[in-house]
Formats: sequence, C-alpha cells, structure tokens
Amino acid sequence: MALSFAWMFGETKPSGSELLIGILVPKLSSKTIQQAVGVVGCIIMPHNVFLHSALVQSRDIDNNKKGRVQEALRYYSIESTLALVVSFMINLFVTTVFAKGFYGTEQANNIGLVNAGQYLQEKYGGGLFPILYIWGIGLLAAGQSSTITGTYAGQFIMGGFLNLRLKKWLRALITRSCAIVPTIIVALVFDTSEDMLDVLNEWLNVLQSVQIPFALIPLLYLVSQEHIMGTFKIGPVLKMVSWLVAVLVILINGYLLLEFFSSEVNGVLIATVIGVFTAGYVAFIIYLVSRGITFSSWRAHPKLVPGTE
Repeated sequence: MALSFAWMFGETKPSGSELLIGILVPKLSSKTIQQAVGVVGCIIMPHNVFLHSALVQSRDIDNNKKGRVQEALRYYSIESTLALVVSFMINLFVTTVFAKGFYGTEQANNIGLVNAGQYLQEKYGGGLFPILYIWGIGLLAAGQSSTITGTYAGQFIMGGFLNLRLKKWLRALITRSCAIVPTIIVALVFDTSEDMLDVLNEWLNVLQSVQIPFALIPLLYLVSQEHIMGTFKIGPVLKMVSWLVAVLVILINGYLLLEFFSSEVNGVLIATVIGVFTAGYVAFIIYLVSRGITFSSWRAHPKLVPGTE
C-alpha cells in the first residue's frame, strides 16, 4: 500500500513547497478540527502506548547490566521510529493523493470507505494491478493490524492488572471475541447507510484521541521518576517536550468538545449528559496530574508519608 500510494503521490505531482509548509505550519479551522483530532487518534491510538511499553519488556536481556539495557533501548527506539515514519509517510501519501485529486470537486463530498477505491480507480486507474484492489488489500491489512495491536494491548494490560495467565487458545478466543463481536453488532446497527458508517468511523477515531491523556500522563510521570527508572529516566528536554505534546492534545480535545457543544448539542437533557461527561473527563485528567505531583512531593519529602518516620 505504501509503494502504491507513493507511486500515485508522484503521479499527482503536488507542490513540494506547499506540502512542506502544510506539514510544518498546519492550519486548522472549525470545519476541520474534528478530522484533525480523528487523525491524531487513529495514528497514535492510546492502547498502543501500553503496547509499546510491553514490547520493551519483552526483550530477553539482563536488567542488571546497564550496557545491555541501553543497547535494547537503542534498538527499540530505532524500530519504533521507523514504524512511526512509515506510518506518517503512508498517511501523508493518502491525504495528498485524495486532496490533490478530489479537493474542490463534486465527488469530494461523496467519498467514503465504501467507494474510495472506485474513485481512485477512475482517477488513477491503469497499470498491471488495479488500484481498486490495492486499496482493498490496504484496508484489509489496516484492519488486521488494528485488531492485532488491540488484542495484544488488551492481553498485556489485563495480564498486568489482574495477573491473568490463560492458555493461548483460550486467551485468543476471549480477546478476539471482545474485539470482533462488538464490531459486528455496531456494523449491523449502523448499517442504515454508507454515510453512517463513515461518521461512526470518524467519531471512533476522535474517541481514541480523547483517551490518549489517560495513557500518556501516567507514562510520562513514570518515566520521569528516578526511583522507578534509575539512570534511564528521561532528561529535562524530552520531559518538557513530551508534556507540551500532551497538553497540546488535551487542548485540542477540549476545543473539539466546545465546538461540539456549540454546534451539535440541542436540548437540556442531551446538554446535561454531555456536560457531566465533559466535567468527568476534565476532572480525571486533573486527578492524574495532581496524583503525579503529590506522589513526587512525597518522594522528595518522605517524612510527609505516614509510617515513614
């Protein structure tokens, strides 16, 4: 899929300078904020934050040897960076191809997951292998990848919290059922029109972005603590940049909620329900941040902790 869209990217001949400016200086309006938040959610995905942490621990190394740990971290950094770069390039190619080919046209408002391949075939068709099939294989691969990462993340998280140790076939049956059965139910319920499934997919990505702080804030706190990480705690520069990114994601999510309130919410009951949800969301984020600050102060002043005198 990456090679195919790279070829189509070349065929569209986008402006290199405008593309570079768009990457470095992105411009968002109230009409595109929902799509932008959805892109953040579908690329980062909160469960992958847990999954990457678990994969670091999967390497069979002697944790008592600092050099071996540093080597493992170095190779994992290279591995994860390459994966993120490839993901970024695929998204860049896909976005550019659709924007260059369909922006401002009559088809732009009608393109969705169901007919995107057909539109691509009509626009960029030809060659030995139809683009329609390439698009279909790409969607199948993306869905399979998302299912696998979600399953692995759930396995590591539940195994860590509940200390679950099940046979592989039983674990696969349970985790796959938890992933596939709700998906089938939702697909059947929302299968009233093609547009409904596209809207559902978009809001699911937004929901993933909204959940990112719950995975990111505890992680940033843990990797900043010397009593947990030892000499491998993150430095002040990386810590500052990471917290700035986390704050930016939270602010974007907050802006989306305000935009949703002002444009979509009608009626006292719906406004009350969404208001309670938003208040709980903000309160939980404040709790996570204050929890980390409080715990840090206890470590700095252990006499403040009951029973440590």
